[in-house]
Amino acid sequence: MSLHSITDFLLPISKDVISNDEGYKDTQLGKHILTYEEENVFPDIAAADLILVGCGEMRGAGLGTNNYQSADTIRSAYYGLFHWHKEVVVADAGNIKTGSTLKDSYAAIRSVVGELVGKGKKVVLIGGSHDITLAQYDVYAHTDTIIEATCVDAKIDLNMDSILPADNFLMEMLTNMPNYIKHYNHIGFQSYFVHPHMLETIDKLRFDCYRVGKVKEHLEEMEPAIRNSHLFSFDISAIQHAHAPANRCSPNGFTGEEACVLMQYAGMSNHTSTIGLYGYIAKYDVHDLTAKQISHMLWYVMDGIHKGKQEAAISDRASFKEFNLAFAEVETTFLQSKKTGRWWMRMPDDHFVACSKFDYLIASNNEIPERWMRTMERN
Repeated sequence: MSLHSITDFLLPISKDVISNDEGYKDTQLGKHILTYEEENVFPDIAAADLILVGCGEMRGAGLGTNNYQSADTIRSAYYGLFHWHKEVVVADAGNIKTGSTLKDSYAAIRSVVGELVGKGKKVVLIGGSHDITLAQYDVYAHTDTIIEATCVDAKIDLNMDSILPADNFLMEMLTNMPNYIKHYNHIGFQSYFVHPHMLETIDKLRFDCYRVGKVKEHLEEMEPAIRNSHLFSFDISAIQHAHAPANRCSPNGFTGEEACVLMQYAGMSNHTSTIGLYGYIAKYDVHDLTAKQISHMLWYVMDGIHKGKQEAAISDRASFKEFNLAFAEVETTFLQSKKTGRWWMRMPDDHFVACSKFDYLIASNNEIPERWMRTMERN
């Protein structure tokens, strides 16, 4: 597989998106994104920090192939935004061709995204149903890479009573053998959609689930969880209907601003190499407001990449404030970045893991931070 051969799986971007009726200003993203415009002529992505890939596959949710309209509607909104992050280079690889079967589409996604990730790129999938997360996961499984994964979703897709992959794909992702999930986070579930026993099962697996109300109280506590994740998947059902009218799942959830912050965290992470934005169906949208919301989330991924570029390596101790302390007879070190304000804590194996200021404050009171205990349980 090579960058040239992945064009076998890709369709160029619609001319209507690229040209726009009035044309893009020099200060808009549409003038700066490296685009796959002509068949078999792939752009030079050597300098790209972020690569968009469209997907129209919705059969996993029982909705057909969607004809790429949703991805292109998001693009139209995104290309029109103003370009504030000149040092962040964005490319758009076009839309992945829909396979004759759902598994064929998964394979095409894995091939395209896997090749781009192999080149050290952060890839964002737009469009498609939430089960496309399986194809995201296959990118890592195909190379025997152990990962941490995070999904943002109003539901936990483990409903084995449903025949639709979009309702139960997590079962395959979390339990199939061999398995490459070291840890899984679920952010923003809404309790009335989730069977209580399901949470008990997930807890026994030492995975972490965060209820939407708790997350909204301290949104910054999600940053370390996302920072540690290689795979990040976001279903628009997690966003309030008022902020994303195409979400027909729930009137409740995250605000548009909160969704943007979560995406910013994924952009900042050096670990997060694939991001999926799923569940958007253009025909359900009102005045393209959901497409605009998703475009703002993409903008914040860029903002996160910009901030992440400023971060120093852990080995550069001069760039960190160092706090040595002991709690519950454990001696450890907390680091706070002077550049981004983010925190890390040293585990007994001398490995530093992402944490928050709250974890440091808990440890300072001679108590064991829950994040510490969960990390120890998984090691």
